Amino acid sequence: MENSRRTFFKRGLGAVAAVSVAQLVAHRVAFAADMPHVDPASPQASGLGYVHDATTVDKAKYARYQDGQKCGTCALYQGAADAEWGGCGIFAGQAVAAAGWCSAYAPKA
Repeated sequence: MENSRRTFFKRGLGAVAAVSVAQLVAHRVAFAADMPHVDPASPQASGLGYVHDATTVDKAKYARYQDGQKCGTCALYQGAADAEWGGCGIFAGQAVAAAGWCSAYAPKA
């Protein structure tokens, strides 16, 4: 009897945790859509060389940039894989373009 009660609670807690995580992910994506977009002309963004379109990076100024790098493939990007905009660990409370780039780019592992 004790074993089945323990199993019941383990499964119940697992289901509650799964539902909670799914809701958090859904809200995170919804909130990213509501965030203001980073202004490339802002002091922080311009200091990091942020652009909405990575193909427009000034390669002479940012020699570290390599073709194919973009916010959507950065470890700091917090948006969904298929999202056009998402949060970023550098620009708190603002959304960056998945196609964008800045000098803080760090490839996902």
